[in-house]
Order: sequence, then structure tokens, then C-alpha cells
Amino acid sequence: MNVALWIAAGVLAAVCLAGSFKMFVPQKKLAAMSSSAQWVLEFSPGALKAIGAVELLAAVGLILPAVLDIAPVLVPLAATGLVLLFACAVTMRLRRGEKSTIALDLIYLALAAFVAWGRFGPESFTG
Repeated sequence: MNVALWIAAGVLAAVCLAGSFKMFVPQKKLAAMSSSAQWVLEFSPGALKAIGAVELLAAVGLILPAVLDIAPVLVPLAATGLVLLFACAVTMRLRRGEKSTIALDLIYLALAAFVAWGRFGPESFTG
């Protein structure tokens, strides 16, 4: 199970690292990338930068504390934060009627919940 948790954390970290580009790309350019990216127009540029920063911190928090063995309790806390982030993403997609693009958010939500559960519980780093 430890290997599965590391794989899930790695996938989530990669997704969050890729998503953190919201901090650097202008809002209009983000919206022009695809039809499923129109959600960015509902947020201010500052809010998008904050979301990107949260994703960057989550990517770091899922991997580095455990690898460096410095405050490894941050790993399940980062995963819990991602559960909240992806729950908000699912809610936003449902509100916007984007049911066709919700599948990935649900998968990431499930992965984050799995990592949070596994690292708080049976495979915690403090056990």
C-alpha cells in the first residue's frame, strides 16, 4: 500500500505542478487555451495566482516532507487541502454545467482522499 500511496502522491504532485502555471500565465491567455478553460474568466487574476500558488505548495507538500523526513505530517495535510481544492473544482464544474469535464477532477479528488486517508492512517510516516 505504501507504493500505491507514493504513486498517487506523485501523480497528484505532477498535476498540481502543471496546474501552478496559473501563477504566470495571464487570465485571457488561459481562457484562450481551450473551451474547458473558460472557468478562469469567473475569477480575478489575483484569485488565479492564489489557486496556482496553492497547487504549487500542494505539489511540494505531497513529496518533500516525506522525502526529507522533515515534518512528514505535512503530506496528509497537503492531501487534505487538495481534497478541498478538488471538491471546489467539482462544485464549480457542476454549477457551470461542465459535466463532460468533471471526470478528471473526480479522479484527482479520489486520489487526494486516498493519500490523506493512507498517510493519516495505516501508512503514516509517524507510525
